[in-house]
Amino acid sequence: MPLDPDKLLALRIPEMEQSYSEKDVILYALGIGLGRDPLDMRELAFVYEKNLKVLPTFPVVLGFQPYLLRDIDAGITFAMAVHGEEHLTLHRPLTPSGTVVARYRFLDAIDKGAGKGALLVMERAIFDKASGDSLATMRETVFCRGDGGFSGGTRPSPPAHPIPERAPDFICDLPTRPDMALLYRLCADINPLHADPEAARAAGFPRPILQGLGTFGVAGHAILRSVGDYDPARIKSVAGRFSAPVVPGETIRIEIWRDGSVVSFRATVIERDAIAINNGRAELA
Repeated sequence: MPLDPDKLLALRIPEMEQSYSEKDVILYALGIGLGRDPLDMRELAFVYEKNLKVLPTFPVVLGFQPYLLRDIDAGITFAMAVHGEEHLTLHRPLTPSGTVVARYRFLDAIDKGAGKGALLVMERAIFDKASGDSLATMRETVFCRGDGGFSGGTRPSPPAHPIPERAPDFICDLPTRPDMALLYRLCADINPLHADPEAARAAGFPRPILQGLGTFGVAGHAILRSVGDYDPARIKSVAGRFSAPVVPGETIRIEIWRDGSVVSFRATVIERDAIAINNGRAELA
C-alpha cells in the first residue's frame, strides 16, 4: 500500500526507557574511533572511567529504535529507507550513567514525487527520568526511496546549511577501523546492512557500510577536537546531511569553518573523494 502520511502523523509511539552506564559511554567512544593513541590524554578522558567525560553525540544511541519504520503499518518500504539528515540539539551535558526516557513523534512527510521518494521527518526527545529535565532533542530525516507519489504533488526539501566558499579554517583527518561498524552495532544500530555481506549486497552495496550515525559521531569528534578543546559543554548542536556511505577502514577528512559560535563542516572519504556528510552545521556555547 502507498505511504499514508495522515496515519504516520497521528501515531502515538510508546515511550522508551533506557538505562546506561559508564561502560556504554566508553563503548560508544571506542565505537567511533577514540582511544587509538593510549597516550592521548584528551581522548583517554572519554574511554577511561577515571573522571569520565561523555561525548556530545552520545545521545544519538539513546532510545534508538532501528526497526521503528519496519514495524509501523503505514506503507513504508523499509528496505528502501536510508538516513538522510540528523540534527542534534544538546540541552545539557549528559552524566556518565543514568536512566533516560525517549519520546518519538513524526513531524512531517514530504512527497518528492512518483519515482523520486519521500522524506519523513521524525523527532526523538531524550529526558532524564529522575528529574524530568530535557537532555537532548534529535530531528531525523529519513529518505524513503520507494515511497514517493502518495500525495499527487511534490514539495521542496528544506534548505540546506550553506558551506562557506573560502578555504576551511581547520582540517581533521580521522581513520576508521575495519571493524568500526561491528563495534558501533553494540551501541545501537544492529541493522544487518552493517555486518552481513549478503544483506549489504541485497541493499545495493558491495560490502557492509558504516552506520550513518557512526560517521556523524566521527564528525562530532573532529569538531570537539578542532574547536571545542575536548570540552563537551562547548557543543550546543550538531547537524548534517548524509550524502554517501563510508566503508569501515576508510579515512574521513572533516573540513571545518568557524564563524563566531557557528561552525560549518563537511566530511569526505579521502580514498574515494566522496562527500559522506554535507551542509554540516554545529553551534558552540
